[in-house]
Amino acid sequence: MKKAFLLIIYGMLSVIFVNAQSDLTKSPTPTLRPKEETLLLKESSYSFGKIPQGRPVIHVFTVQNTGQEPLMLENVQASCGCTTPEWSRAPIAPGADATIKVGYNAYSEGHFNKTVTIFYNNGQTKALIISGEVYKLPASAAPENASVQFLKQTNQ
Repeated sequence: MKKAFLLIIYGMLSVIFVNAQSDLTKSPTPTLRPKEETLLLKESSYSFGKIPQGRPVIHVFTVQNTGQEPLMLENVQASCGCTTPEWSRAPIAPGADATIKVGYNAYSEGHFNKTVTIFYNNGQTKALIISGEVYKLPASAAPENASVQFLKQTNQ
């Protein structure tokens, strides 16, 4: 009698287990979709070319919201203190454009390549790159001309 009872219990449990397994396989499995890109950069890099030392330069980058919801630029961060980004904190409407103004202080002579990172929509990022070559200005506007000094002395 004990064996028959255990056999019936075992049969019932196996039927329940098989049904539970088949229900799991019938239910759709959730698929992870990649986050939709909602920020379109009109250009991701800009070269200032050759610029004189001590003269700051500015370039304006344009971004577009390609999503269906308003887009928030949470932060725009430069890789160093010589680069300064400015942007609007207002939400960008779907299909609308916004600008990010990036300034560079051309203090140090030589080649530069700086990154500006855009943080938007809770953790997504995009990068802007500015580059160029800073050259040293001459000490005076024109080189000394000895002939001019000679003419000044003879006219006196």
